[in-house]
Amino acid sequence: MADENLVKLSRKGDMGAFEELVARHRDKIYARAFSMMRNEDEALDLSQEAWVKGWQRLVQFQGDSSFVTWMTRIVINLCLDQLRKHKRQRAESIEMMDEESGGVERHMPVVTVNPTEGLERGELRQRIDRALAQLSNEHRTVLVLHEFEELEYKEIAKRMKCSIGTVMSRLFYARRRMASLLQGLKREQKE
Repeated sequence: MADENLVKLSRKGDMGAFEELVARHRDKIYARAFSMMRNEDEALDLSQEAWVKGWQRLVQFQGDSSFVTWMTRIVINLCLDQLRKHKRQRAESIEMMDEESGGVERHMPVVTVNPTEGLERGELRQRIDRALAQLSNEHRTVLVLHEFEELEYKEIAKRMKCSIGTVMSRLFYARRRMASLLQGLKREQKE
């Protein structure tokens, strides 16, 4: 049965039809959340929250885009909200550390890269994942929204609550950083 028909049945309260939509698209929704959050637990929580919101707001689905595109927008917005929340919490935490102990540097974690992470994936996917993980949240988010979700600068700016110029700048630096990281990871693989 086509997604459109399942959506119609779901709107009438058919939970089985909605469960079929979830079964068809849950991997893509989770993958989008993971690509933005870089944390399996958070991605799982946010993708589940997206499905709950999708069920609750099904009457708002206009059908201008596909159902999976609509659900992807919901999970992206949830991820952006969560990233903003993390940013606020980090800023508050750093301020408190600075006040309490007279220096943030002593509390900064040592970052180590685990080169064996994700061995079951293809070599290219591994390199892309590792490179994405090294980008800042802002740069990674802009890159994911533009390159994977194919959103225009204006829509990205609206979702991230920043100017189009900021989006363009972040995208430029994110692409340049990704190219550099991927080149470095390629050299590591050869050695």
